[in-house]
Amino acid sequence: MISQVFINRPVFAWVIAIAIMLGGVGGLLTLPVAQYPDIAPPSVNIRANYPGASAAVLEASVTQVIEQQLTGIDGLMYFDASSSSAGQANVSVTFVKGTNPDIAQVQVQNKVQQALPRLPQQVQQQGLVVTKSNPDNLMVVAIYDENDKATSGDIADYMVSNLQERIGRLDGVGDFNVFGSQYGMRIWLDPFKLASFKLMPSDVIAAIQTQNNQVAAGQIGGLPAPPGQMLNVIVTARTRLTSVDQFKQILIKVQSDGSRVLLQDVARVELGSENYSTLARLNGHPGSGMSIQLAPGADALKTADLVRQTVIELSNAFPPGYRYEFPNDSTGFIRLSIHEVVKTLFEAIVLVVLVMFIFLQSWRATLIPAIAVPVVMLGTFGVLAVAGFSVNVLTLFALVLSIGLLVDDAIVVVENVERIMSEEPDVRPRAAVTRSMNQVQTALIAIAMVLSAVFLPMAFFGGSVGVIYRQFSITLVSSMVLSVIVALVLTPAVAASVLRPLHEAHNGTWFDRALARFGDKFNAAFNRNAERYRRAVAQVIARPRSALVVYAALVAALAALFALLPTSFLPQEDQGMAQIQYTLPPGATQGRTLEAVKTIENYLMAQEKDNIKAMFMILGQGQAGAGQNAGRGFMALKPWDERTDPQNAAQVLTRRATQALA
Repeated sequence: MISQVFINRPVFAWVIAIAIMLGGVGGLLTLPVAQYPDIAPPSVNIRANYPGASAAVLEASVTQVIEQQLTGIDGLMYFDASSSSAGQANVSVTFVKGTNPDIAQVQVQNKVQQALPRLPQQVQQQGLVVTKSNPDNLMVVAIYDENDKATSGDIADYMVSNLQERIGRLDGVGDFNVFGSQYGMRIWLDPFKLASFKLMPSDVIAAIQTQNNQVAAGQIGGLPAPPGQMLNVIVTARTRLTSVDQFKQILIKVQSDGSRVLLQDVARVELGSENYSTLARLNGHPGSGMSIQLAPGADALKTADLVRQTVIELSNAFPPGYRYEFPNDSTGFIRLSIHEVVKTLFEAIVLVVLVMFIFLQSWRATLIPAIAVPVVMLGTFGVLAVAGFSVNVLTLFALVLSIGLLVDDAIVVVENVERIMSEEPDVRPRAAVTRSMNQVQTALIAIAMVLSAVFLPMAFFGGSVGVIYRQFSITLVSSMVLSVIVALVLTPAVAASVLRPLHEAHNGTWFDRALARFGDKFNAAFNRNAERYRRAVAQVIARPRSALVVYAALVAALAALFALLPTSFLPQEDQGMAQIQYTLPPGATQGRTLEAVKTIENYLMAQEKDNIKAMFMILGQGQAGAGQNAGRGFMALKPWDERTDPQNAAQVLTRRATQALA
């Protein structure tokens, strides 16, 4: 008998249990935390910039060239691309679920390198960016000027210069997108003045590239040096131009009469944004923001905490009036969901232990199944870590369901031992445990196999549904298998050491005697109720037709209700945030879009001010594409405990806003 080994060697059983628990603790510390399993297939993003190009030119000369090279990549499902009038091309390459994102990125990078020589020179100079990330936003970081002294371009330049690189290097950040651009030297050519000097725009570009250049001037006294050379110094040449006045003095042409044509003679030079296509506002103030995508397999909560910590640290050096906000943060709902499930988990453990104590009527007997709970739960976390899963709502929900199942095995052992000792008072606990395990160990293994046969098929579902229920299934099955192992290894060893014969318990301490008296009264009441139930069942058996009619009515009602219930892939819940999408007629300018945005802001800040914490509006970028007539927005709602009225839920709020602004 397997259990006899551990009954005779209880220390060995404890060593195995402790090893299971330590493995579970190690797995729990390394498991990523998420709301749901990662059902999105891995994707790799390619970004290219072609300043000044239209969407049609960008599509023909950049996007299609990159797409033509994306062949022969392992696990490639599909790719989609977008080209905007702002000179930005984005290609998202999606792979089969289970593909290694690192290998996918390397393969895409190799294909992009093959396409690079065929791209325009300006695109090659800008460079192509290849990143791997999840498609959904983890969070949005926004900066705004509460004094309204800075422009959106000023704040965007500050974000790019001071926050972009710091946040982009954080562990877990897969990709980011800044809503705005940094400063650039804007040169507005006057075609009439160019014509008067017989110049072309290419002449101006060539002059700027030649004179705005970093030159390696070498050194004096460098080797090989003539004999007697006594000095060696580095020659520092003039660096790149940095001010408007320096750019104005760029020499474009020397006339035949010796006069010079400078850049300021044919163009207006000013410091401005590299790109004016995007404008951002937060709560009506000028601002800028950055959306952050999670790297595949990264921990959402840890990454969000790192981002928050970095922004708070950098905010100490913000210019006067600059403030930060997080208008979109998916981790708030994740924390709440995980907290509620964990609370339910502990409540279930307490209730299970309480029910065991009431029915077993012995703290010693209750202690044995209670010990099995943390061992099996921690061991399950170790299995999740080995399988590459995460701590999410579904895995924790499976643990909640498994609590009642995993204590059953230990209860079967304990109850059988108690039965043997009650029927034969002279039998000692060790002998009773040995006889009990001979009787029930086959049944324990059979129970585990039957329950596994019920839940294990879900692990083989395909598609996104399979990804979701695979973690649920494996969690349940692994916890049940571990509960049988604990029932065969640890429970007999503990029972042989902890349990006492019934007459010793009744003659023990005052607590044992009081518990015995409570047990006698509880058992008497329970037996009376059991007798009533037996009589009720006998009456039902005596009238089988009536019972079958009631059963058929219940089945019909169940089928009708099942047909009436709405269906969805995942339940719609108030996640504490909402998004806005708006599009004006084709050809609408940014000024018209800004007026529409102000109308939206005025409505939301007036009608929904008690529900909205922060509102971040972006002009020039939408989910459908980029353009002056498109935009989107993120709303961070106030905490759930401040929006207890169902009319203040996110779904109701967005429905009201849609009706009011339609």
